[in-house]
Amino acid sequence: MSRYARQMILPEIGKAGQDRIRAAHVLVVGAGALGVPVLQYLTGAGIGRITLVDPDIIEVSNLHRQPLYREDQQGQPKALAAQRAMAGLNAEVEITPLVEWLTPANAPALVAGSDLVLDCADSHAVSYTLSDCCLEAGKPLISASALGLEGYVGGYCAGAPSLRAVFPDPSGSTATCASAGVLGPVVGMLGALQARMALGVIAGIAPSPLGLLVRMDGVMRFSQFRFDGAPENPGPRFVSRRDLRAGDLLIDLRDTAEAPATVTPDALRMPGYGATGPLPEPGGRAVIACRSGLRAWRAANELTTRWPGEIALMAAIGERE
Repeated sequence: MSRYARQMILPEIGKAGQDRIRAAHVLVVGAGALGVPVLQYLTGAGIGRITLVDPDIIEVSNLHRQPLYREDQQGQPKALAAQRAMAGLNAEVEITPLVEWLTPANAPALVAGSDLVLDCADSHAVSYTLSDCCLEAGKPLISASALGLEGYVGGYCAGAPSLRAVFPDPSGSTATCASAGVLGPVVGMLGALQARMALGVIAGIAPSPLGLLVRMDGVMRFSQFRFDGAPENPGPRFVSRRDLRAGDLLIDLRDTAEAPATVTPDALRMPGYGATGPLPEPGGRAVIACRSGLRAWRAANELTTRWPGEIALMAAIGERE
């Protein structure tokens, strides 16, 4: 009996749907708590190819929500450990692990080479970079976020509005999984829902998950809404070092304790920049950098009150020193 018989018997899948699944190439960004169930269910379903991007190593603090990994694997790159585990689950699936950050420099080519993108990275910079690339390339994006006992999953781009249309400004966010915590099964459920939505897009199951946002609250109530008509919101874009231009005013918000060296040698170190501080030359551009990009987004919002020109963001965590 075919290993896929139980899903092929579904009228929504059948042989045609399974053929589409087998032919698909998906980009999975993040091999952590969201990425683990995504990888397991997509590999089990027989996805043809997976490119997996994750720069992190396995730590004991991961294990309560990333049960794919073991205590004796501490220190190993997650992408490599996940690739080995998935090879044991389904040798028919080709998985290419990349132990690196997803940045504005490598994202366009990675997105262009895939049929569908799954954002499992838990990073605003990654989420918005992927959304921008998917919108431009016409590729579907399934993105999720979890914190505490709640979270959401959405399907964006490829004919649906982008992430920016639904979440135009994340700069009010302060809590992270490290500061506020997260319950393992919560993020596991959301990752499984990401896999379900991805398979729905690939197999052509109606109605399309693109343009749909599903939310789970802290008492396990699910709600959803469609955002098919949401207008796009341009907002500041993330850039990498290679995108910098001559004449850019580059501001690094990190102090010396956080970063002994600025993001580039000519960057100005100004932790309080935004409402005050120097302005670019007329026709120039301000590029604001911090570790994750979130403080840079807040500073950009403050800067817009006194600078009408172009503003870009840089997440230094993904830039090689």
